[in-house]
Order: sequence, then C-alpha cells, then structure tokens
Amino acid sequence: MASLSASNHVARVLSVANQLAEVDASSRIENSWRRCLINHKLDPARLGPPQTLTEAEIRHVAEPMEETIRLLTPELDDLARVLRDAGYCVNLADANATMLFSRLPGEADARMFMDWKIYTGSNFAETFEGTNGLGTCLAEQKPILVHRDEHFRAQWHMFSCAVAPLFDQAGHLAGAVNITSCRADLERAAHQLALAVTMEATRRMEGAIFRDHFRNAWIATVPGDGGSGLLAYDDDRRIVGACRSARALLGLTDGLIASGIDLARYIKHDHTRNADEIVELRRADGRPLGQSHVSPPLRARSAPLRHDAPVDRFDALHRLAGRDPGMVKSVKRLKSIGDHNLPVLLHGETGVGKDVFARAIHAASNRARNNYVALNCAAMPESLIDAELFGYEAGAFTGARRDGSKGLIVQADGGTLFLDEIGDMPIALQTRLLRVLENREVWPLGALKPVAVDIRLISATHRDLGRMAEEGAFRADLYFRLRGMEVHLPALRDRADRDDIISKIAREEAPNCRLSPEAWARLSAYPYPGNMRQLRHVLRLAGCTAEDGVITDADLDLPPFGGRTAESDLATAERATIIEALRKHSGRVTEAARALKLSRATLYRKIKQLKIETAR
Repeated sequence: MASLSASNHVARVLSVANQLAEVDASSRIENSWRRCLINHKLDPARLGPPQTLTEAEIRHVAEPMEETIRLLTPELDDLARVLRDAGYCVNLADANATMLFSRLPGEADARMFMDWKIYTGSNFAETFEGTNGLGTCLAEQKPILVHRDEHFRAQWHMFSCAVAPLFDQAGHLAGAVNITSCRADLERAAHQLALAVTMEATRRMEGAIFRDHFRNAWIATVPGDGGSGLLAYDDDRRIVGACRSARALLGLTDGLIASGIDLARYIKHDHTRNADEIVELRRADGRPLGQSHVSPPLRARSAPLRHDAPVDRFDALHRLAGRDPGMVKSVKRLKSIGDHNLPVLLHGETGVGKDVFARAIHAASNRARNNYVALNCAAMPESLIDAELFGYEAGAFTGARRDGSKGLIVQADGGTLFLDEIGDMPIALQTRLLRVLENREVWPLGALKPVAVDIRLISATHRDLGRMAEEGAFRADLYFRLRGMEVHLPALRDRADRDDIISKIAREEAPNCRLSPEAWARLSAYPYPGNMRQLRHVLRLAGCTAEDGVITDADLDLPPFGGRTAESDLATAERATIIEALRKHSGRVTEAARALKLSRATLYRKIKQLKIETAR
C-alpha cells in the first residue's frame, strides 16, 4: 500500500511538472515541483536521508551564527514549549538550509525525527531535497506551509512543515525558523495556525537581532501595514540602520543608510529624553504616520541620574514586583544589598520569569554596562556544559575550534552570569564551579594557566536545593555559596496582583485586541501551571485567532490542570474569585461585577450556576 501511494505521488508530481494536470499556475507548491524537476534535476522517488554534517563540520558552519543562536535561544525555546504537545520539532537554520539549532518534541515523536535525521546538522536545501518547508521558504524568501504530500520527495509525505524566513538587521536573509510535525491527526488548518505563531515569533527574533546590533543607537518603531518596522539613528539624527520592513516603507537602501542620511528627510518626531517613550510620528511633509515607541541607546539607559530626567535604576524590578506584597518585599531586600557582589538564588516554578528577573537585577547593578550571560543547565547536553561554561584552548579535543573558546564565565567577566536550572548541573561540574567561586579564576580545558574573572552570579531553580543537598544530590558547599540571598518568585496563581499582570500581558501580546467578559473571567480564574510563560503563549495565540479584534473564550487554549478536568478546575477557581469579590464589596453585586470586569447580568448568571449564596 505504501509503495502504491508513493507511485501515485510520483505520477502526480510528474504530471504537474509536464503540465498534464489542470493546476493553478500561481501555486507555489507546483512551481517548486517544476523547479525541482527542470532546474535541479531531482527524482521524486529517490529514497534516503538528507545530507548531514559531522560535529566538527557543524561547529565550523555554525561559527558565523554563534551570537545569533545564543541571542535567539530563549525565543526558540519558548516556541518549542508552545508547540511541543502538537508533536512539532523547532529548528533554526542558516541561509543554506543547514539546521544549526534543534528542539525535539517528546517521546515517540522525537524518535521519528531522529530516525529520519531531522535535527541539527541536516541540510534541507530545495536543490537537494526538493520541495520542503525549509528549503522552499529560503529559495523564495517567504513564509510557507508544506503539508504532507505537498513535499516533492514521496518519502517525506508524513511530515508537515511551517517555516518563516529570518532577516538580519540590514534586511538580508540570515536563515529560517522551521517547525515540523509528523502528527497525522492534524489538519492543514492547524498547521496554518502554527505557521502564524511561528511568523510572529520570527518577527520578535528579528527585532532582537536588530536591537542587539544597534544597541548604541536610538531605535524607533515605524508603523506600517505589515506591522511595525525598526529604524536606528544616532545622536545627530542620522539614520544608521533600518530593518527590512522599514526599508520598504521609507524607500531606504544600503547606499542611503551608508551616506548618513538625515532622519528628517523621512520622518519627524519630538522625542528628546533619554528614556523609553511613545511619540507621534509625522512624515517629512507633516502628514501623521502613527505612534512610535522610541528606545534610547544602551549608554543613555545606563547614564548617571540627571536632575532634569530622573531615572530609577530599580525601575524594572519595581515593575516586575507590581503590587504583590511578597515581591515588593523581595525587591526592597535586593535594593538593600545594592552593588555588593552577593550571589542571588532565585526559586520559583517553571515559567514565573526567573530569567527576566535576573536581567532586571543585572540592569539595576553597577555591572549593567557589561555582559549579561545566561546558560540553561537543563537545556544543555551534559557533554557540552563543561566546554560552554569554562571554555577551552585550541586543540583541547577533537573538533575544537582552531582558536579555542572563551567560555561563558570569561564572557561574563565584569558582568553577570545567570545559571538557570542550576539544580540540573552534574555533580562533577558543580565541583569546578565551586572552585571558580572560591578562587575567582577559571581553568579552560587544555589551558596551562588560569584566567582571572570578576563575575556576579545569579542562579535559578524550581527544585528544593536544600533538600537535594541533604540527600547528596547537590553539593551542600555550593548550595550555600549560591544562596547569598534567596528570592522566592511566586506562581502566577498566588500573586495578589494577578489581574494587573493579565491586563499588562494582554496589551503586550495582543495589542490590537480586547478581551470579551467571558474570556476575561476565564483568564482571571485559571490556575496557570505554566505561569507567566503559559499566559503569554495563550494570549499570543489568542491574538492570532481572534476575529474582529475581540478575544473570546473559544480563542483561549487553556488545557486541564492537575488530575481534574479543566472545567472543574476553572469552576472551583472562578467560584473562589467571585466569593472573594463579593466579600470585598460587602455583597454588593454591582460593585463586585465592576471589579471583576463583568456585566451585572453575567455575574448574576454565574452566581446562580456556581450556587453561591448571597446576602439577602
């Protein structure tokens, strides 16, 4: 049966290429099939794995993209978590279609990808593999979904690939973000939705690349039909950079940017302060262009306080604390230690924002001008953590780079090193890390002498390190070294200002949408086992699926929590929320409804459904 299906697929590809079948001439899939047959001389019946590089070859090919991969890893990890349950792997590939970063889904799905060599080092260029999501996306430099038998080679018929191209700070093709699923129960519409999520994630990655490259320039968002573009300019208001969409919107070229053309020839605004600000943009002829968010250069953000523009260096920490009493207390304690080089241990459930909090601590310190370097100990294979953390000399081992590697600790010299999920660090490496903290020096692999380092260490974990130390699963002496000050980050469901957080994240993730009363009630009542990360993903997805700018209950992908059904969990949490609101407002339904952002009729209906007793 499988061979018959393959034969039918080959016959269909050949008939389309020879224009024997009635097809849509504008179809990207069919045009790609023709390219593969006529230009690339490929055989749709060919069997065999894709070309795959050795580890040494991967290191060589990945070297130019090393910093980009490190910069984009948090966003790629988030995308992998969102799509994991749907059986997707997530890959970042270079412009030649070689996968340089992979996150596989769980269990049986991961085995399928490993068997078919869809992972780091594999090359899926259209010239080799025919029509496929990654190769065809890069060939056309446009997002694409290649669903099952739309692949050129019959052997890839069980996969569906959704891919978005990735452009660098100058608008040049840098690679692509690929998601692939082997789930047979997912229809094309589901993959189309996953493509929308991937395109949005890729847009954020491009923004991160642009902002990192032009961190010493002013950066303004430029509103356009396809979303906001980014424009960078210097203190003299000369344009120094523009992303792809901003170039298209304003007609900018490499030559114009290199000439240092005046910003005022294209847009005007009245921003003057060294702080983030929302301003109104105007075209050069005075016509309104829309609102812009302007970010100052990194040096301006880290500049000394000025009397005319006071800046609180703890502002990011205050914003993260919100109105939660426990978080406010923690920030007050952090402020009290000031710039003392005291290690900080962050403890909290997965998804509470430990990395974001660590970055805020770094930004509030006298080390803010220097590097913030992060390593997720759980995401890094044990065999690579040693080299990544401590570095190595040239020729230290087979496949090592010819000029060696500094390692993350040395890269963080003068700044902050953040070790996420420290509880997953192997015992042998804990010993080496302890020695670094005690001696303030690093011995790279193969080195003849140590390298002195000055770092502030922030660690994070969701585990009980104290208990692990008692049981011998974590070094007790390292635990007490890390725990100079321990900060507990509460779960989202336990925060007193949860509604404030939901409103804020809804504005950030779905800025062009509003929440219906039913959606708000469900979001407010849900217990969020994935915490902030889950809330962001839910609202990001809802913003993509919402119709007419209104997020409804149907747009919220909130799975069951714990052993009970989602409905019972939600009903229990919703009932408690309503009872608390009624208690706060002495049983006055109108005021409780206003506080819950529900209509009075909706609240009365829910009181009846949930059998809540009210004062007569």
